[in-house]
Amino acid sequence: MDQNSLLEKWLNDTLSDTEMEAFQELDDYPFYKDIVEDASRFKASSFSAVADFDALRKRLPKKSPPVRKLSSRPWLLRIASVFVIGFALYYFFLFRTDVRVETLVGQKTTIELPDASVVVLNALSEIEYSKKGWVNNRSLNLIGEAFFDVTKGATFDVITPSGTVTVIGTEFNVKQRGTGFEVACYEGIVRVTSGQYSKELRAGDRLRLSDGKLYVGKTTYHGPQWTSNISDFQQIPFLEVIEELERQYHIKVILKEVPKETLFTGGFVHDHLENAMQSIAEPMDLDFEITDNNEVTLIKREN
Repeated sequence: MDQNSLLEKWLNDTLSDTEMEAFQELDDYPFYKDIVEDASRFKASSFSAVADFDALRKRLPKKSPPVRKLSSRPWLLRIASVFVIGFALYYFFLFRTDVRVETLVGQKTTIELPDASVVVLNALSEIEYSKKGWVNNRSLNLIGEAFFDVTKGATFDVITPSGTVTVIGTEFNVKQRGTGFEVACYEGIVRVTSGQYSKELRAGDRLRLSDGKLYVGKTTYHGPQWTSNISDFQQIPFLEVIEELERQYHIKVILKEVPKETLFTGGFVHDHLENAMQSIAEPMDLDFEITDNNEVTLIKREN
């Protein structure tokens, strides 16, 4: 049997014992064996080398004859295809266009998008978008809270589980925590769509959706205060204030005889826990205690 026939049967694992011995006596056998061994070691994200090659390699006895240079042959295309496909998959998974950014407790970060728009991400928040075709399809997903400074261009969509904010070029803040959804516009115009509601906001407008009810008010700030390490609240359920405090300080707050749904207006700083607790406790007529194990207890003050 000629060499090409033996190679064909070897690749298909159909060699008889006699044919295997003849194939191993070929001068080019070490070269074929090395190629299959290299192919079996090649790996990329979510990709493995062809399993049959690895199985064939294990059946071959280990030999170390001298390696000769091999001239180009058509049947080598089958082996070379292993490397071509493997490299293509490696490139796809390594250079995928989806981008995901998330923050930890007490962490903030700034992201520049492909069109030079800027996103500032608050603690325990995340965004996800695709770089591919971004200029014509400016859309990203948000969970948590972020401030956006959007450059002019195609429509810009911020998609959250509670609603979508659509703009052309402006500055605005989007907050989506639990069932609460809040948007503040600082420059330009934005349109907020959530379920049955659709509202256009202009600079200075502030919108909040909570428990199926829509509230529209004003903001006197020129930007979100949390980017300057201050959380501010206007008529917000006290439990949401506590949840934000826990996100910024990585603490556990225990409430004792404290009404969670009482509306709170005020704020707290992000860089001094005792001052933050004082800012929260005093307006609510509460006392607080900070322990060493990252716990804070709030209790109704005795009059």
